[in-house]
Amino acid sequence: MRNVGYARVSSQDQNLSLQLDALKRAGCVEVFQDKASGASSQRPGLWAALYALHAGDTLVVWKLDRLGRSVKGLVDLVAALGERGANFQSVSDGITTSGPMGRFFFHVMAAFAEMERELLRERTQAGLAAARARGRVGGRPRAMTTGKLAIAQKLLRDGIPVRDVAMSLSVSVPTLYRWLPAESFSREPEHSREQQ
Repeated sequence: MRNVGYARVSSQDQNLSLQLDALKRAGCVEVFQDKASGASSQRPGLWAALYALHAGDTLVVWKLDRLGRSVKGLVDLVAALGERGANFQSVSDGITTSGPMGRFFFHVMAAFAEMERELLRERTQAGLAAARARGRVGGRPRAMTTGKLAIAQKLLRDGIPVRDVAMSLSVSVPTLYRWLPAESFSREPEHSREQQ
């Protein structure tokens, strides 16, 4: 069972000495480092530290925010450690998952993270509903507008082949079949359908 340390500062000109000293006092046999933002996914030091951990080992940081900015990210990381049989310790915060109180703390954090996700989902749904009420619809633009549908129906009634109609409207043949009622194609000669 070993203590594996992880230290991070946000920029190249910041100093890691304070964290390194604290991790050494915490008994870390190996310390990995990053000079990168907590929001960045490019943190080779963190991934190396995680790779070095074995069952029974403990990942030690100086403070919780050294691992990242979001509660969800922290909870997910600690959960992943738990699945591998490893523990987590934050020196300054006095938190460790090796005991029942530490595990309880992270269950509470997980509950808050879940509540945060639910609140975000509710706010998103409310925002979409308000936008729809104002006539704005999210998502990808429709391939066939009302104007394109009217043009397509007229061209098909005039005997223009489906492929030519689709090409002139910059849509695919399946899109035309999906958007137009079957009777729109009833006047199309059989041989032109066979060519599709």
